[in-house]
Amino acid sequence: MRRLHRRFLALALASLLLPSGALRAQEPLTVFAAASLTDALRDLGRQWETRGNSPARFSFAASSALARHIEQGAPADHFMSADEPWADYLQQRNLLAEGTRASPLGNALVLIAPANAARPVELGRGTDLAALLGPNGRLATGDPSNVPVGRYAQEALTWMGAWAAINPRLARADNVRSALLLVERGEAPLGIVYATDAAASSGVRVIGTFPAESHTPVTYPFALTRRAAGNDRARALLDFLRGPEAAETWRRFGFSVR
Repeated sequence: MRRLHRRFLALALASLLLPSGALRAQEPLTVFAAASLTDALRDLGRQWETRGNSPARFSFAASSALARHIEQGAPADHFMSADEPWADYLQQRNLLAEGTRASPLGNALVLIAPANAARPVELGRGTDLAALLGPNGRLATGDPSNVPVGRYAQEALTWMGAWAAINPRLARADNVRSALLLVERGEAPLGIVYATDAAASSGVRVIGTFPAESHTPVTYPFALTRRAAGNDRARALLDFLRGPEAAETWRRFGFSVR
């Protein structure tokens, strides 16, 4: 017992004597990523591990929430946003590592309904979505004040001429997966989400795709955070997620690779 105790104390002392860089090298990498990247990134995370790398920790939420957590000092190594403005937000505050930002992915914006009540809709200028909602129905999407999918939705609805009618009837979710869930449960008859999220659910069906000209292109900027600027492991993971090996997985989950 005494020998075990002495060994424990020796290990504890050795850990205290390790340089901070060595301790940092042993920490798992932390990836803050938009909720719409959940399924593909979990798959890619498993691939990363099978290549002999230590596991990465993923935290999924709305890009706005993740960016604000980083601003408040959350220890993230990577930021993967569902739009450019939230990456701009961090870059303007010098919280992204210089020269690491790029936008390798794209997505489409779609209108969904519960799978058992879906009828195709042609989305264009003048499409009356308010009539499709019925007298009391609400349209689920991200909160346009801060959630990327909601911002894209507002742009598309404005282009259609439907924003004034739909705005008071929005079910404002805190991220795209929450909006998807509202439609899956039948709590909202319609929703606006990304094509990749709709494809991941058997409970909804895409009934229309918004024309590309109706909204800003849906792009995903990836970058290292400032705290990871000199971290070779973090750079290697970023290169992997933006590289040719990962491209096949991104496409399999419905993303376009830019």
